Amino acid sequence: MASLARILILIVALLAAATAGAQSVEDRFRAWLENDLWPAARSGGISRDTFDAAFKGVRPNLKLPDLVLPGREGAPQAQHQAEFGAPANYFAHIGGVTSGGRARAGRYAETLAAIERRTGVPGGIVLAIWGRESGFGGAKIPHDAFEVLGTKAFLAARRDMFRREVLAALEMMERHGVSRGAMRSSWAGALGQPQFMPTSYVRYATDGDGDGRRDIWNSVPDTLWSIANYLASHGWVKGRDWGFEVTVPETVSCALEGPDRGRRIADWAAMGVKRVSGRPFPEHEMRQEGYLLMPAGRSGPAFIATPNFYVLKEYNESDLYALFVGHAADRIAYGDSAFAGSWGRVDRLLRSDIAAMQRALEARGYDVGGADGLPGFRTRRSIGEWQEKNGMAPTCFPDADLVRTIR
Repeated sequence: MASLARILILIVALLAAATAGAQSVEDRFRAWLENDLWPAARSGGISRDTFDAAFKGVRPNLKLPDLVLPGREGAPQAQHQAEFGAPANYFAHIGGVTSGGRARAGRYAETLAAIERRTGVPGGIVLAIWGRESGFGGAKIPHDAFEVLGTKAFLAARRDMFRREVLAALEMMERHGVSRGAMRSSWAGALGQPQFMPTSYVRYATDGDGDGRRDIWNSVPDTLWSIANYLASHGWVKGRDWGFEVTVPETVSCALEGPDRGRRIADWAAMGVKRVSGRPFPEHEMRQEGYLLMPAGRSGPAFIATPNFYVLKEYNESDLYALFVGHAADRIAYGDSAFAGSWGRVDRLLRSDIAAMQRALEARGYDVGGADGLPGFRTRRSIGEWQEKNGMAPTCFPDADLVRTIR
């Protein structure tokens, strides 16, 4: 009995300590709101009523990823996507976006035509982003935006970024007529059907239906115009495509990939790079600059991308995201089917494995674009350059043997 009593006392003590720790974080959060965030909001013209309404009942959500908890500074919680996934998996649901986009292309044809005339952004691109981001408005958006943004501005590794976002969210309520109830977000703080961060809403959200409001939650015209305005504001080049699937001969190194190694598309063609299915490049594109894109190195489809591909990356900093949107847009607009090139087998790797390989390449003088565990174009071509230097046929993509060898 004495032993059982000691165990019960220990359990009670541990529970009390855990509760005290949680209260301590919440107390610190409330103090931060009052002593740090509120003065910044007030200096930006936010009223006390708006501030209080935004944070009424809000508590820090410690289940969110990428937080640096008190007492664990410098050690963020485990991030999403700890395992590196095969690129092919990213396109598993493209059929739903394609069919949904085609179904809506006719319904919103007049709006999409007006958007393309004004901004130069094709309707297929706008529809593809709308479908990818929110399932054409059908996706559930589960989180309270001020809980997410407040927690991340207080505890996230990128606090400064989220501080700007939470202040912009307050501005949305104060100056743009957005109700507190509308402020629902993803786990990252993205809002509405286009999944805009608050700063993007303030800068790029557009009243597409003429009712005087920028309603990216309920208005389809506002959503479509806002997406197009975002892309146009980031440099969409009117009259150019996003890119073309190609075949790349072995005589052209995959290490030539990247937006900083562009050539005229006519020059790529002269090197033996050809559009798939024998179709020629459009004549007006031949004299323009294009960039080799091989998201899986020699183990997947290849592309010649245009500057518009990199505008799509401004929406989401991912080669695969931009490729998904461009490919879905083609399928919506032209009825094109799956990629002609096939995705090869990809070894099961952790992002930490790839990050270790990236650090080893950096130590050898290669520019991998940062050891983030994701093989972007700088990492891919660094792999290819290392392989060429060591007498290997360049694949420009990590595999288990390569990771072990380079590490």
